[in-house]
Order: sequence, then structure tokens, then C-alpha cells
Amino acid sequence: MTVTLLPLKGQHHVSAITANARGNYDFYTKTLGMRLVKKTVNQDDTSVYHLFYADERGNPGTDLTFFEIPRAAPFAPGANAVTTTMLRVRNDETIRYWKERFERFGVEHDDVDRRSGRAVLAFRDPEGQRLALVSDEGNEGVDAGTPWDKSTVPVEHGIRGLGPVELSVSRPEQTELVLTQVMGYRRKGTYPAAEAGRPDVVVYETGEGGTGAEVHLVHLPDAPRERSGRGAVHHVAYRVENEEELRKWVTRLNEIGLPNSGFVERYYFKSLYFREPNGILFELATDGPGFEGDEPYERLGERLSLPPYFEAQRERIEAGLKPLDTSDVRA
Repeated sequence: MTVTLLPLKGQHHVSAITANARGNYDFYTKTLGMRLVKKTVNQDDTSVYHLFYADERGNPGTDLTFFEIPRAAPFAPGANAVTTTMLRVRNDETIRYWKERFERFGVEHDDVDRRSGRAVLAFRDPEGQRLALVSDEGNEGVDAGTPWDKSTVPVEHGIRGLGPVELSVSRPEQTELVLTQVMGYRRKGTYPAAEAGRPDVVVYETGEGGTGAEVHLVHLPDAPRERSGRGAVHHVAYRVENEEELRKWVTRLNEIGLPNSGFVERYYFKSLYFREPNGILFELATDGPGFEGDEPYERLGERLSLPPYFEAQRERIEAGLKPLDTSDVRA
């Protein structure tokens, strides 16, 4: 019997790869002004840091996370990957603020352009991670987060969460099938590709729509498959209301024969993983419980947090990690 599912609520988090946790921490907290809300480990490989940057308390839809793999080679760009992670800011004026800030801090960036009718400022982090700020001016849809009031960036210009994710694929019709027929996304419109002669970028949205609930699908028919490494995205996660709803998704994917991880306990949220036909790793993740189960709001990100099922291994885990002092997490 087919289960009835609520619409997905938009982006939950994006997880990427860094080879330098210290430099990563400095850039995302001090230059971008995001809050480190959790310093923990990759639960599939506890020898690796997992850092979560977000709004004031890591509200769902605001997390940009990184696995540290110190020996990771640089990624080689190509198709069948998440090729841009957009970050929401309040309005067009804030986009201008960031352009000036990037010039002052020496951040590699492009000129301001428009995508799907919105002002966008593309930039790269020190490892080449492909990012863009997107203006929420005139935006309607899923709510944004709340920038931290102790950030290095004034609250009115702070990053408010995840915007659209850009997926570049060799077979867009296959990804579209999963987005629309499995995940419940609807086609919203198109806009011109950055490269002349390329097919238009197709925009899909879910739930309440808006910048926090869009996927932008780019067709790269001739590009080789992207080789992962530092500066690349590992996976993108989408929001599910709660554990009950997530378990329905497990049933749904099993019903249609889509290979998946089954239910996975991550402590800070519950997860389900699968790959769309071009090989991009998708995750469905619950909105809660959140990041305050093992740290108070005021101290988020200041110590190494471990889920209870790893706590007995803390001494071994800490001994295998290069120390990363985040006691200066406050601006």
C-alpha cells in the first residue's frame, strides 16, 4: 500500500569536504560570520571532524557542514555533482555589502549577476568551494534563519541559511524524474545558463517554495564526472518534518525499489540516504531534535561533542584528532 507523504520542506543542510579544519573554521566564522554550532565527528569515520556552521542555533535549513579529510586531493570539477551552494542574505543592499567585504578580505568572487530573478554574488572559499550569496529581496516561501548577534558580521547583513542548490548533471531527465515523481518537487521555471550555448537552467521547488526550497538543475552533456576532493560537496540533505515522516520515506523508497540506507540515527537529526540516477548523494533529514541536547545555546561549538553512543570512546576519538581550538568562537 502506498504511503501518504507530506511535501519536503526545502534544504536541510549541505555537507562538503575540507582538508584544513583550522582554515575552514577561520573562514566560515570570521570572514563569513556564520556560527559554529557543533564540533563533532563524522559518525561513519570518527577519525574525521564534522563541523556545522549555521545561523544562531543551527535551525533546520541553515547548516553548511564540513568533513575534514586532511589528505584529500583538490576536487576536479565536472558533471553529476552539487556545483554551487547558495546562502541566503536579506536583500540586494546586503549583496553590495558582501561584495565590498570580499574585496576587503581578498575573497575570490565574481560580479553580481541575477539568477531566476534574484541578485546573486558567486564566490569561492580558500579551497575552491563553489558558493554564492543570494538575495531574499521580494522572496516568498520558506522562512529564513536568524543570524547570530555575536557574529563578526552585522546581524542585518548576516547569512540567513541555505538558498538554492545547483546540481549539474549529464542526464537531467533522470534527475528530474526523481525530483518530481519521487520527491514531490514541481517545475517552477528556467533562466539562462552562465555559458552561452548551454541549455537553460531549470528551477524546481518544494513545499512553501522560495529561495530555501529550490533546486537548480544544470545540464552538462559533455563534461566528465566530477572527481571529489577538498572543495567539493559530499551530499545535500532535504528537510522532513519528523521521525514518523522519515520512516514513511523509507517505506516509500523501498516500495519503488530505490536503493537506500534505511533509517539512520544521527542524534542531532534522523536520516535516510540514497543516490539519484546521476550519482549525486541525497539525504532526507528530520528537523529535530537539534543541537542543544548536549550543549547549551550559549556554548554551542566550543567543545568536541559526541553523540551518547560514542561517549565511551571519547578518549580514543580525541587522541586521533588534531586539536582544533574553537574557544574563540565568539566574535
